[in-house]
Amino acid sequence: MVLVLSRGGFCPKDRRQHEGLVQLHRELEVAYCRLVTISTDNITETNEYRTGVGAHWPFLSDAGRIVQKDLDIAEYTDPLHNPMIPHVIVLEPDLVVYKIYNGYWFFGRPTVEDLRQDLRSVVRKCRPDWDITRPELRSAWQQGRKDGFFPYGKTYVQTLAEQD
Repeated sequence: MVLVLSRGGFCPKDRRQHEGLVQLHRELEVAYCRLVTISTDNITETNEYRTGVGAHWPFLSDAGRIVQKDLDIAEYTDPLHNPMIPHVIVLEPDLVVYKIYNGYWFFGRPTVEDLRQDLRSVVRKCRPDWDITRPELRSAWQQGRKDGFFPYGKTYVQTLAEQD
């Protein structure tokens, strides 16, 4: 999962970042990965932000600034909007933190390619069938031992049910 902690729709840097994430999201969908944005905007502003950048992933409103306070990431240099310091957090399964980017400055934020590389490392680490050219995987498949292959001992119906 990629979690984006955003200043909000008022910020041109955040809007530009999310325009880039729109393209990445199409790749994440076919790679069984998730993308979530949390901003300190109210619910109306959050929905306008999401629509304005053409995003189709969850945007969550934290107008009460719970995340900002819990993580102690108030952007004290902008008392007018009182946003959180923007971060991007790449998470492994079970929400284990893989990498954190601090985006106070725009170029501190990860590029789409940075995120692709991070997700490649995460998926390689958590998918036992990452390299199906390995002889032991071919042998396991031929012997009918398919629990080491996606969807890892589950039916596709069970896998789809878990996504909701």
